[in-house]
Amino acid sequence: MIRIEHLSKRYGDTVAVNDLDFEVRPGVVTGFLGPNGSGKSTTMRIIMGLDAPTSGSATINGHRYRELKAPLREVGALLDAKAVHPGRTARNHLRALAASNQIPRKRVEEVLEFVGISSVADKKVGGYSLGMSQRLGIAAALLGDPQVLLFDEPVNGLDPEGIRWIREFFRTLAMEGRTVFVSSHLMSEMAVSADQIIVIGRGHFITQGSVDQLTASVGGSVLVRSADNAALRTALRASGAVVEEANDRALTVSGVDAEGVGVVALAEGIALSELTPQRASLEEVFMDLTADAVEYSSKKEPFDHE
Repeated sequence: MIRIEHLSKRYGDTVAVNDLDFEVRPGVVTGFLGPNGSGKSTTMRIIMGLDAPTSGSATINGHRYRELKAPLREVGALLDAKAVHPGRTARNHLRALAASNQIPRKRVEEVLEFVGISSVADKKVGGYSLGMSQRLGIAAALLGDPQVLLFDEPVNGLDPEGIRWIREFFRTLAMEGRTVFVSSHLMSEMAVSADQIIVIGRGHFITQGSVDQLTASVGGSVLVRSADNAALRTALRASGAVVEEANDRALTVSGVDAEGVGVVALAEGIALSELTPQRASLEEVFMDLTADAVEYSSKKEPFDHE
């Protein structure tokens, strides 16, 4: 388990993390979401002992990282896939890590085979693509067969087959009872990979819950088809709903639920051929939750046509 308690981190006048408090439990894949500059990477670096907190604590199974006697056997992490000496081969890199934690050499060959880079293990890492470097980073994280694993943007550079592989890999780790903590900006991937989601913004905790819980918390829309879309659109807008044209001669309605759409249609005598509630996507939920926590945003059109 990973426990974050009242964690704060300042860099001069900049507050990167502000009184974060949450748990990452074993047996589930926990996604860590937030806009750029929200403090995700800083939080993970503090967990791994790479940065010291200004206040509060981050512990792994009740201990700070520096207190772990055999770190690679207790926690594995992929935080920066390119943080490997470019002149070293993948095999030698893993052997050095194994030797530092009294891990048998045969384990190096096992993880190289598992992540699929055995055939290039004797090539210098400086020549690796980002996807190959990601696989090497995953191999390093698995080297000590730890119960706690952290991954920061693990699918960067992976092809579709690699993304599917890592998704199944996370699920297997969680089913084995391990703690799996994954930071990503890919909403679509987190929607299918994560069991729990933690959302932060500007260093603050925003919310936590399952994908279903989060998507249910934000109002979705209603897809409607009718005998007279123009009249229905006018009536719905008059009632305060937001109505947009959808594909296949349908309307997308927000601001009112399916029952409300039906009431308006009945009052206008308009026959409906379809009335389908649509739950908000994880991306829509994320945008709604973090609207006030985005560090950089575009508010104007890219070109002025005046």
